[in-house]
Amino acid sequence: MSDVVWTIFIGFIAGIIARFLAPGENKPSGFVLTVLLGIAGAFVATFLGQFFGFLKPGEQSGFVGQIIGAIVVLFVWSMVAQKKAT
Repeated sequence: MSDVVWTIFIGFIAGIIARFLAPGENKPSGFVLTVLLGIAGAFVATFLGQFFGFLKPGEQSGFVGQIIGAIVVLFVWSMVAQKKAT
């Protein structure tokens, strides 16, 4: 249970950092949305790390990996938001 709480906390911080690092104009406009996408990115980074064998089951990705995961989620979000806008 503490692993999930830690991932949420790191995802919160990673989402804020990723918002400033992610390219593109369609960044999430709200603080809550940015944090939620950052948390999703942290979970995605952990899941993919475990799926590809970089991490053992129950092990979390590092802070940098979670920031990269958050950037990827924000990038995908911007692509989806851009397609909906057109």
